[in-house]
Amino acid sequence: MADHYETLGVSKDASAAEIKSSYRKLARKYHPDVNPGHEDEFKAISLAYDVLADSEKRRNYDMGGGENGQGFPAGGGGFGGFGDIFETFFGGGGGSAGGPMPRTQRGKDALVGVNIDLETAAFGGNIDLDVTTAVVCDTCSGEGTQKGTSIETCSLCHGAGSVQRMTRTLLGQMVTNQTCNSCHGFGTVIPNPCLNCQGDGRVRKQRTMKIRIPAGVSDGTRIQLSAQGEVGPGGGPAGDLFVEVMVARHEVFQRDGDNLRASVSVPMTAAALGASIPFDTFDGSQELSIEPGTQSGTVVKLPGLGATRLRSETRGDLLITVDVMTPDKLDDEQMDLLSQLAKLRDEETPRAQITTQNRGMFSRMREKFAGR
Repeated sequence: MADHYETLGVSKDASAAEIKSSYRKLARKYHPDVNPGHEDEFKAISLAYDVLADSEKRRNYDMGGGENGQGFPAGGGGFGGFGDIFETFFGGGGGSAGGPMPRTQRGKDALVGVNIDLETAAFGGNIDLDVTTAVVCDTCSGEGTQKGTSIETCSLCHGAGSVQRMTRTLLGQMVTNQTCNSCHGFGTVIPNPCLNCQGDGRVRKQRTMKIRIPAGVSDGTRIQLSAQGEVGPGGGPAGDLFVEVMVARHEVFQRDGDNLRASVSVPMTAAALGASIPFDTFDGSQELSIEPGTQSGTVVKLPGLGATRLRSETRGDLLITVDVMTPDKLDDEQMDLLSQLAKLRDEETPRAQITTQNRGMFSRMREKFAGR
């Protein structure tokens, strides 16, 4: 397991500000949208910061707990570890022996959805995104106090975040540490909270962001934007913002992996004689070549005119299915011409050919050995 301090490049006695600064530099360097191929490094950096930025998780980690800062692994004898043993005999501790809880904490990640058109999904582009999240209170700048006032040490616990109480247990009277009811474990109180944020250091606000949609995203793709989520309590660092892409249906083209599909209807004469037909694509008008004798259902490929492959500059193909239109209204002259054609092709009495569908593997093998 990689050491979280080494991952962030800080010492074991690094301050919260040093940890935050190092995390931001590394997150910008290894973010998948900026530096593809370093997803594992980015995950390790995010995990390290999540643990070291939280005082309780950091304390557990420093004491030999798991990489998530969850404390000691479960023990035997019916107890889930030291935490459960102390809770069983001494009562719930809350923010006790480890010291007061920090008022400044990392915010939660946020998830929003965005609707984009097929062209933006296939080729990328910039869009404006309206998002409502918690942001730093601009009245108190995250301090949570009114102007001219400050946070004060709790007079009940004297900054410890917990108080000692005598508790009667099976082993006799025990002294336990319990969360201070006055400061709720913070060790400090705000006598004059900010009127805008009520002391939380943050408020909810709608903002407009300009974000880049990478070329090649598909329906359901999530784009991660570091430090653009919810600002934490006390004006703490923001979590990440995840943008889930929803691609709208296009009236002409359909997405098929990295390929685009479309359909075109051509007259029976064009299919029989061949033709060159202009076809509008995302890359402008292209000439669609209909070979003589083209059958309905034939797929014509225009190479390299499909969607861009994600994290690549290459593209898929544009696949166009040809639908041959049979005329339903003919005048006498046209009927006469078709009758002459049928006579020349010996098709005055049509002979139907039955097509077998869904043949099994053994049927195809029998036909192959039979020379059919």
